[in-house]
Amino acid sequence: MSTTSLPVPDHAPRLREALLSAAFTADGLLDLLGAPAYAALARSETVPALRATRGAGVLETLVRLFLLQCAVPHEQARKALPLDECLADGWVSRDGDEVRATVDVRPYGGPEGQDWFIVSDLGCAVGGAGGASGQGEGVVLGVGGASTTLAGITIRTPVAAALDLGTGSGIQALHAARHATRVTATDLNPRALHFTRLTLALSGAREADLREGSLFEPVGSDTYDLIVSNPPFVISPGARLTYRDGGMGGDDLCRSLVQQAGDRLNDGGHAQFLANWQHVEGEDWQDRLRSWVPPGCDAWIVQREVQDVTQYVELWLRDSGDHRTDPARYAARYDAWLDEFEARRTKSVGFGWITLRKSGAERPSIVTEEWPHPVEQPLGDTVRAHFARQDYLRAHDDAALLADHFVLAEEIMQEQVGMPGAEDPEHVVLRQNRGMRRATKVDTVGAGFAGACDGSLSAGQILDAIAQLLGEDPVLLRDRTPQALRLLIEEGFLEPVPR
Repeated sequence: MSTTSLPVPDHAPRLREALLSAAFTADGLLDLLGAPAYAALARSETVPALRATRGAGVLETLVRLFLLQCAVPHEQARKALPLDECLADGWVSRDGDEVRATVDVRPYGGPEGQDWFIVSDLGCAVGGAGGASGQGEGVVLGVGGASTTLAGITIRTPVAAALDLGTGSGIQALHAARHATRVTATDLNPRALHFTRLTLALSGAREADLREGSLFEPVGSDTYDLIVSNPPFVISPGARLTYRDGGMGGDDLCRSLVQQAGDRLNDGGHAQFLANWQHVEGEDWQDRLRSWVPPGCDAWIVQREVQDVTQYVELWLRDSGDHRTDPARYAARYDAWLDEFEARRTKSVGFGWITLRKSGAERPSIVTEEWPHPVEQPLGDTVRAHFARQDYLRAHDDAALLADHFVLAEEIMQEQVGMPGAEDPEHVVLRQNRGMRRATKVDTVGAGFAGACDGSLSAGQILDAIAQLLGEDPVLLRDRTPQALRLLIEEGFLEPVPR
């Protein structure tokens, strides 16, 4: 599939104006379709949306044309679009008295209410007409769960230079354009770069520096303040589908990406990836991931899900539509995939987030954890705060910690758990209602300490008061508490008061 048949963005502002005028936006679609049909469309179920767009209005026409990929009458298309320009630029094609879209255009709401549009191959946006199943080599997908997850966890502080590696349809580049002076987007697939250009133009964003090539090869020795990548992380035998299969053995693509990122980051810069990794017999997955972290970088690695090899193979065979093919062919591909895992002693596959921060620290902080529980997106500020806390803890020994003042983080709830009518609770739980939504058990000292943290007293003064109340030796209490205090700070329950 070449780029010659794809639209050009010459008149994208005119098309954007028409789409916005018709309320072809995320909010407009919800109003038109209603919640059930809108949710069904997100599952690639089109019948409810077809029923909701049986009228001849402008918005109905646009939904049928660009989201449902139906042919629409020529006269309806002319009422909804600057049709001559759209035909000339290749956004639509005409067949007799009917007009069809040549690409999938999906409304996408930005984080501050922006009306954006993601352009992808027909049927390849989540909520498009057919989903990605059965699409061929070189296909460019639209918005999916992975891309929105990465957008949500990305740190959004202003930066001079950002890199979207493996840009696809340009979703991460579009987000980065809000807070980066210069955005570079790369992809091995030239079609993806063309779709990124269309996405940026139709969304009213400025152009990015688009470069073709694999991994960091297109950017040479350039360095960045922010690197983001939703790479083709699927661990598979071969590289049948560019959009998902890395083409390297096992999880080598994700490992290479992480290991090479350190040299491409400016001091203080962040690199944020989605990744899959192997759980290998006889190896600890956390040790395996720690070995990927480049020198001079702090890291926060969060495993969100683990699938055994059979679940993993079935997931991606369904993704590519292989379950709809000849049963013998499906079984052969399934078998080949299991052969690959067996040869690599892979028992399961993990999925999660990897964030690097180039700190230059002599003792880098590398935190690996399994967290399959619900979180509250966006998490960019939570990720940024994690590394700020690591800096704080690294710079404060136990004496400095006890001399400092703390407050309980916002929206922390204290729960007392015990039998009804009992005089004292069995245990006390501190629970976050934002961000990672962590919960941690604390003892009597921890509960009392958290309750007294309003910034007015130092940690040591609070512990002395607790020791007096409990009849404990204050020196011994000061000696045994800093480790627990560090954990509460690291996990975001306590925040140091700025001085």
